[in-house]
Amino acid sequence: MDMPEGTVRNVLEQESLKWVFVGGKGGVGKTTCSSILAILLASVRQSVLIISTDPAHNLSDAFQQRFTKIPTLVNGFTNLFAMEVDPKVENDELTNDEGLDSIVSDLSNAIPGVDEAMSFAEMLKLVQTMDYSVIVFDTAPTGHTLRLLQFPTALEKGLAKFMSLKNRFGGLITQASRLFGLGDEFSEDAMLGRLEGMKDVIQQVNKQFKDADMTTFVCVCIPEFLSLYETERLVQELAKFEIDAHNIIINQVLFDDEAVESKLLKARIKMQQKYIDQFYMLYDDFNITKLPLLPEEVTGVEALRRFSNNFITPYKPALTRCSIQELELRVSALKLQLKEAEEELDKLKKGKQRA
Repeated sequence: MDMPEGTVRNVLEQESLKWVFVGGKGGVGKTTCSSILAILLASVRQSVLIISTDPAHNLSDAFQQRFTKIPTLVNGFTNLFAMEVDPKVENDELTNDEGLDSIVSDLSNAIPGVDEAMSFAEMLKLVQTMDYSVIVFDTAPTGHTLRLLQFPTALEKGLAKFMSLKNRFGGLITQASRLFGLGDEFSEDAMLGRLEGMKDVIQQVNKQFKDADMTTFVCVCIPEFLSLYETERLVQELAKFEIDAHNIIINQVLFDDEAVESKLLKARIKMQQKYIDQFYMLYDDFNITKLPLLPEEVTGVEALRRFSNNFITPYKPALTRCSIQELELRVSALKLQLKEAEEELDKLKKGKQRA
């Protein structure tokens, strides 16, 4: 069986895609990968929005431009927008109506996960009112991402708890709100309607998330044991949530064909290759893209654009493309190292003879 192509072209060519999640362990380069995916999608789609749901918010650093919770046009583009959203916002930021919101926020605080679910629902409601061809999520590290995908369940539990409170206390809340002249916005029906509205939005989006034609998850990792383990856990969880995943990006790869002389680097290459082989064995039906470890950070639109070539054309180490002159330089360097080693050996032998 032929291996799938080692690029992200399949994501770019899937015109029905509406949601693209990019996730993985912390520190593997998710933000760089999601930013480049958004740039590549902007070249084939009418309009693209990239959203960071990681509280660390590295999106501004990647593009070297300040982003907020309002979609902002990325410098150098006419159809790429970016926004940074903290899933755990302050309660008073959830909506503009202070009265009802304060009660709903107090209720949500009593139910773990519902505050995040509600703010996430608010963000999705905002996104749905805008007309973007595709939305890329730069997600938080794996654990937070899995919680984000569990939000519909959290909302279900929140509603169940609210209903049980309503059944126990009857019309007490409504009577108290009328007694203090707070109006109907504090009534049980108003609060229940608010939660139901949130639930409808999240369920609608959740249905789209489970549609492989509309949603895909791109896993980013590095060739090390912990990252391999975390990727395996993530892929299993995604399968449990019925969310499509058929792309893995292995970042920070040292290529064996490079002109590497360091013993440390050679040892790292050997270690990395062991895990890369395991990735190919475990995910033989995935598009696995290998990205090289660079001597510098990839920040700024131009650097992101240059590095994006490795996403659509498999990276080839410099040695496979090097000229005769470069090979001659490498041979000269090896000869010099050999000469130095021989001189060192002679000194050691002479020292031993004197002793």
